[in-house]
Amino acid sequence: MDVRRADERYPGGEPEAGIETRHAFSFGPHYDPENLRFGALIACNEERLAPGAGFGEHPHRHTEIVTWVVEGELTHRDSTGHETVVRPGDVQRLSAAGGVRHVERNDGDAPLTFVQMWLAPREAGGDPRHEVVRGLADAASYAVPEAGAVLHVRRPGAGRRWAVPDAAYAYVHVVRGTVRLAGTELGPGDAARITGARGVEAAGVTDAEVLVWEMTAWACRPAGPCRTSHESC
Repeated sequence: MDVRRADERYPGGEPEAGIETRHAFSFGPHYDPENLRFGALIACNEERLAPGAGFGEHPHRHTEIVTWVVEGELTHRDSTGHETVVRPGDVQRLSAAGGVRHVERNDGDAPLTFVQMWLAPREAGGDPRHEVVRGLADAASYAVPEAGAVLHVRRPGAGRRWAVPDAAYAYVHVVRGTVRLAGTELGPGDAARITGARGVEAAGVTDAEVLVWEMTAWACRPAGPCRTSHESC
């Protein structure tokens, strides 16, 4: 189990434009050949947008983009004609496939915080797809078969025990609160990368919200790692 603390994330974004980003993996100017991916996961970005701030239209390809809103509302528009507002508890997935462009903004009056996770698909190409699942409950799961991955949502209360799925690769990201994972405490923004997860147990130290990726095997990525934030990969 490899634990990465919140303060080890690479800083990014444009603070002067109301955009603050913390990257868990090699990204943009923070190129680290030893930290390109874990299983199919190639990015886990914590994003904070001030009211009125956002990312202008930009391209993606060959990437499964999964977004989890922590607080506030995220406005999404893409080149396939989809426009939606994503709220806390919703999961949004944009399959970039052969290529798509999108816009992400905070058009609300309150600050916006969201976690965006990118996964490498097993096969390149295809047509872009967009989906939003509203209000995932505790212990709910969301499958991304294109990347051989399943996202599990856990909201343990203090003292409540739960199990990390047995998997070739398991990635545990704490959104809020504190949990104890295999004897190690993790707080907001902390993450654990578990290879060959078997019988790993966790418990809430406080009320918490946790995102857990269960991944079967390394996916094949058709192109190199992202070196520039929010551009084609």
